[in-house]
Formats: sequence, C-alpha cells, structure tokens
Amino acid sequence: MVLPNELKFLNFRQKYYLNKNNTIITEMASLDIMTPHLSKIKIPAPQQLIYKDECVYSFDNPESATGLYVSLTSFLGFGRNYVEQYFQKTGNAVFLHIHREKKPIPEPEQTGDGPEKKITRLAIGVEGGFDPDCGKPKFTYTDHYNVVVLPGFHTFPWPNDTLPEVVKKSVQGVLDAESPFKIAELEALQGTWDGEKREVSVHAVELKQLDNGVRIPPSGWKCAHCDLTTNLWLNLTDGAVLCGRKFFDGSGGNDHAVEHYRNTGYPLAVKLGTITAEGKGDVYSYAEDDMVEDPYLADHLQHFGINVKQLEKTDKSMVELELELNRRTGEWNTLQESGTELRPLHGPALTGMNNLGNSCYINSVIQVLFRMPDFVRRYVEGAPEIFSTFPDDPANDFDVQTAKLGVGLVSGRYSFPSSEGAQQGVSAHMYRRVVARGHAEFSTKRQQDAHEFYLHLLTLIERHSRHRANPADCLKFAVEDRIQCGESRGVRYTHRAEHHLPLPVPVGAATNAPQVRDYEARRAHAEAIGQRLDASHTVRPHIPFQACLDSFMKEDLVEQFFSSALNKKVTAHKTTRLATFPDYLLIQLKKFTIKEDWTPAKLDVAVEMPWEVDLSCLRGRGLQPDETLLPEATPETPPPVYNEALLSQLLDMGFPVEACKKSLYYTNNSGMEAASNWLMEHMADWDFANKFEPPGAQPAAGAAASVPVDEASVEQIAGMGFTRAQAERALRSTAGDVGRALDWIFSHADQLEEQPAAPTQDRTLGCRDGPEKYKLVAFISHMGTSTMVGHYVCHILHEGRWVIFNDNKVALSENPPKDLGYLYLYERL
Repeated sequence: MVLPNELKFLNFRQKYYLNKNNTIITEMASLDIMTPHLSKIKIPAPQQLIYKDECVYSFDNPESATGLYVSLTSFLGFGRNYVEQYFQKTGNAVFLHIHREKKPIPEPEQTGDGPEKKITRLAIGVEGGFDPDCGKPKFTYTDHYNVVVLPGFHTFPWPNDTLPEVVKKSVQGVLDAESPFKIAELEALQGTWDGEKREVSVHAVELKQLDNGVRIPPSGWKCAHCDLTTNLWLNLTDGAVLCGRKFFDGSGGNDHAVEHYRNTGYPLAVKLGTITAEGKGDVYSYAEDDMVEDPYLADHLQHFGINVKQLEKTDKSMVELELELNRRTGEWNTLQESGTELRPLHGPALTGMNNLGNSCYINSVIQVLFRMPDFVRRYVEGAPEIFSTFPDDPANDFDVQTAKLGVGLVSGRYSFPSSEGAQQGVSAHMYRRVVARGHAEFSTKRQQDAHEFYLHLLTLIERHSRHRANPADCLKFAVEDRIQCGESRGVRYTHRAEHHLPLPVPVGAATNAPQVRDYEARRAHAEAIGQRLDASHTVRPHIPFQACLDSFMKEDLVEQFFSSALNKKVTAHKTTRLATFPDYLLIQLKKFTIKEDWTPAKLDVAVEMPWEVDLSCLRGRGLQPDETLLPEATPETPPPVYNEALLSQLLDMGFPVEACKKSLYYTNNSGMEAASNWLMEHMADWDFANKFEPPGAQPAAGAAASVPVDEASVEQIAGMGFTRAQAERALRSTAGDVGRALDWIFSHADQLEEQPAAPTQDRTLGCRDGPEKYKLVAFISHMGTSTMVGHYVCHILHEGRWVIFNDNKVALSENPPKDLGYLYLYERL
C-alpha cells in the first residue's frame, strides 16, 4: 500500500478511506481544481475574527461527527449541513476542515468517599471558590486537518508542501489565530467572577484622620449607640465604633455605622475582628458603596493606637457571612432541588445551556421564551428562511443567531445523556455577544437581573420584527389606567402596552406572622450564643397570591393632577387594570427592593402562587355609562422646574432620572427626605422609570415640531426603511437619541402608519385578547441576596411533567419550588 506522504508527483494527491466492508477506496484529487479559486483565498489579518470553534448557523463544531469547515475567504465556520449552501450562495469554494478527536482520560482509583471540597471564597475558578469543572470528565484532544474544495469535497491533507503558497499561508493563519469564543470560554472557566476582588479606595491615599485623642483597645469593643458587641465597624476618620447594617434576613447590626457616615461624610470603616497581623481586613467605603482595599490600613489603625502585629482574626469576614447566609436560608438547595435524586432528561426541547460565566440569567430567560409556540414558529420553523439570506456577517446577525439558538434548543441535536446529569448542551457565545452589544451591563460577565434582560431582549426582537410577525405579541397586553378628578369626579382613561405584570409583595399580609416572629426570636437567640439554626427549618413569611393582586389593584392618590374640568391642580384617584389578556402572561414578583440605607435587598418570602388562576378581577371595563370624561383641551403649561442639587443627589443614589424627576415634582422640591421617601414608596409603580409627564398636563402646542433634529441621525434611521417624517418625529420625541428613537418608533408603530390621523378609541391597542383563566407553565427562580449576585434556574412544564433547567443540567423535577420564584409564565387555559 502506498501512503499519501510517499507519493512522488506534485499535482495529485490520493484520498484513502475504508468502506463498510473495510475495503480500501482511493480517489484522485487534482490540485488543478483549486486553481480557479485561488484569487478569492485570503490570508487573515492580525485582528481578523476567525470562527473555527463553531458553525455560525448551528452548534456543530470540530468535535461533531462531520467536523467544521472554515472558509479561507470569509473565515466563517460551517457544519456539514450548511457548507454546501454557503458555497452555492457565495462561490467561496476552499475550506479548512477541522475534525477533533476526543478521548477520555481514565480517573485514578480512589478508596472511600474522599474529603468534601469546602467553599471558602465567593469566587469561580480560583482556589477555595466554586469549581466549574467539578465532576466533569477529563479528555485529551487531537485535531486533524484537511483542505477541502467544493463542490465534490475534494480533500488534500494538511500539512502539505504541494499546496499553493496562498493556501498554506491562509491555513496557517487560521490555525495560529485565537478564536473569539475560545477566549471567552477560557475566561469563564478560569474565573471571571471573584466576590473577594476589591479595588483600592480613592479615599485611602489622603484619608482625613482627626486628632481627637481617641484610642481603641485591642478587644472588648461595643457599639457606641447600642449594646451590640458583634458586627462592629471602626470609622477610620474619627475612630467611632458602631454596628453594621442589618442583613436581608434580619441578622447583623442596627445600621449605626452607615447612619454615622450619612451624618459626617467620613468614608472608610474597617470591620473589627477581621484585621490580621499583615495589615489586612474588611474595609468598606460608604462613599464608593463597595468593599475596598486600603493599602495604608496599618498606618490608619496606628493613628488610633492599634498595633496590627498584636491582632488576630476573631470575627467572620463579609465573604464568610455571605456564604453563611446562603447556606442558612436553604434557598440554594431548595431551588436547585439538591436534596433529591434528579433523573437527567434529554431530547427535543430538553437541551441545556452551558454557563459562560454568570450567564445563567440569559439561559433561564431563553429556555422559557422557547417554551412558547410563537417563538418556535418565528425562529425554529422559520430558521430555513432566515438562514437562506446568508448575510455577510451571520455571526453578528440577530435573527440568524436567535434562530440558531432556537433550533439548537428545540431540535434535541445537542441533548445527550452524560455523567453527573450534565449534557453537551449548547454554548451561546455568538448569541450572547449579539444581544449584549452596546449594553453597559449585559456586555460584562457580571450577574444581571433576568427581568431586565427579558425586557431588553423583547426590545431587540421588536426592532427586528418590522413587517413580520413579532413572537412577543403572545405576551403583549393593554393596560388601562383610570384617573378620576377628586373634585369634579370626571375621569380620564389612558392605555399602554406591556409585556409583564409586576406584582408587589406585601410582607405584612403573611398568613404565618406568629411563626415567623417565633423563628426570628429563636434565630437571634442561637446567634447570640454562637450557634446556627438548620437551614432546612427556615420559616419564611407566606404571602397569599391574592394579597399581591389586591396590592396591585388598590387605588392610588395622584397629587397635583391638573383637572381640565376645573382648570387647576387637584388630588386625583388612580386605578390600574388590564384592558386585554394575552395568550401568555408573565408575572414578576417585586422581590427586589432598596432598604432604608439605600442598599439593595431581596425579600426572603414564599408567595403562594397558584397552579391555575382566574384573573378576571383584573379586567378593566373602560368608560362606564355613569361616568363623564374630563375635557381633552387643556391650557398649555410650562414644564416643571426641578431642584438641580436635589436631582443630582438622588441620581447618585442610583435611581432612574425620570423617577427622580417625579419625586421632586410630587414633593414640590421640598428636600431630600421627602423625595427619597416618595421614591421608596413608589418603587413598585408600573411607570417608575418611564418618561415623566406632569399628570393632566399637555406640552405646548407645536413645541415638539420646533425642536431641531440632526440630519445625520435622520438619514441613519431613514436608511433602515422608515420615512423621513417618521424619523424626524421619533428624534424630536427622544431628544435626538437614535437608539431611543428606534425604540419610540416601534412602540408607536400604530401611530406611524401612513393613514389619516383620525383619533382612535381602540382600548386593545391591537393586542390579542381572550379569557382570563391561566395555568402555570414555567417559572424562573433566583438564589442570592440581590440581582447582582447569585444564580438563576428555571422550571418548565414539558409534556405534562415539570423539568428543571439548571444551565446544562436538565432533569425531571421532583418538587417544583413554585413559591420561591421570581418570574412566572402563565398560559391561557
């Protein structure tokens, strides 16, 4: 037998392979077939993105049975199912074929169970932190390369000195290049989140320290304002020893240290008991609202007579407390159903998504969206049409990448049984980059709010649904706000479209309040004597679902409402109802809030969510026969004036600018306390962060039309298929911001059609409507103390069975923890 590397001629290579009878088959592949395509072959530039780890239309990769084909012209990667279509569309014929052979490495034999790994750090992929590779089998990889020419898949082995020079340089450039997805994957696996990583405080270098004669003893500390002797913080400016914040579960301190900062402005404090002989300790910057590093901590302590060489750690660090709180509540184990033997599932619509470094919030939202037929029709059944366009940059095309992800999840092609309950699953590197592009938060590897991502994703879908069906219409419903003048009794109805129903969580309505008080007392006593209650015995407030509905439906007072009937400002009464009911209703429980000290908190409660529910109590009925509408005509009113100093302070606290404007308007710019109290009371409002318009007032006639617009911005929007008039109107309505203008256009699509501008009385806003009875079909749960940390999982009703999707682990749910969820998807019965 003559082997290919022994052939003596230059213009031919033989391809050898075995048929099913193990007979050697040979075919002659001429290098001449490559000649017509040499002019299209490119050598990758240093910054060229080369997609050699995954197909741009599917999740096929070099480890797939048919390998991956990388175009030597566009450097896009294709699976076997798409490479021929790409060739027919573009004429690009020469590819580097990569096939990766994976072999498991035998695990060393162990006797006994071995020591359990103890988590000691809030970190991923670092010593003492969470190990993303824990339980995963280890493999060796061998890559095999060939140059392939279409049509016919003529194959030339690599390395190969007889190949044309441009082909050799192109192939070598592909092999040498770093894949953008490999880099992202390595970052995720090697640890991109470290709860202990802290920045040096900007206040540390020139920290002001008072010469007030204060000397701090090495032990025996006590809060200066109460009797607490634990969780004590030493202010590094004046030496005040005060207790820390109250934790979300009620433990901790009495907030005296943060109150001291608000009164004095002294920025840095160190937690007593965490200081080591090396001059390290837990330092918090109130001004920067974060744990920080103080490289001069030893010197700052010496100012108050503390010699760090004589100190040793005697109290829990903030990291240890965070880990303890997570274990104490039992929330992590409950939501992941860790106490049961979960049976892994696989197959169509049972595909897991790998965590790319705090991407669980994306994974959970995507799994739930593709539970709905509208999304399947648009992006899975419609995938062939979407793919057939073959855009120049499919890796960054929103429709292509959404369809790719939908097909990958629903088809079951990447859902196989494996050890440890995990799957091969899919890694949505391309999709994540597309949906996060340009977003300040989602483009990072930090944990985010699943609800905010849901709304962001629906905005992107709407932008890409012009003149085609928007799958999010199955979630869209019309909201009806009724405002009644408190003096004339006249009414005004306004309608808007929404995609979620946010429900307040009234903790005061708990049905087990005595048991909760008893549990809190027992836990406080246990902590006082240095013990800890079993997490499985946690007692949470149980909130009836009807109490959440009642809180949502209650009548609100609207101060300074301009009554067009009386031509003056009055107090009005506002109620909110639903004018239509969607096919699928997403309910958000408002569990995340801000405490009195402006720190984020999460309500640790159990809301008794129903499996089935009749929501007819939320139905709005519109104008009734005995009601009188307020006159439409109102005098032109000047825009409200806001105290700029107060507005700046409120913005520094992290509140949305429109919410800050509302608080100042409704409190008449009377001061920080009144404005901040208003914000705390109205955080659950539907329109908390929406653009603020004074109630009952109308802008000056023609004011918007006189606002100049940037010609380049008009042309940019018009280039997307909109008319010049639509572009100008949108820009004037959004202060010239192109991104906001696009969102405005889509949210006002019914007003922009080229039709006579006759007033419409349609309460439904074109939304679907139907009966108000629903059943629960999915819910997303969050574990952790705030949306910025922790983990998300989702439970989905699949073919009559509840399934838990925990990233790439998909299993039959034994006990769906529906009372601890955050986002709930209900389907119309």
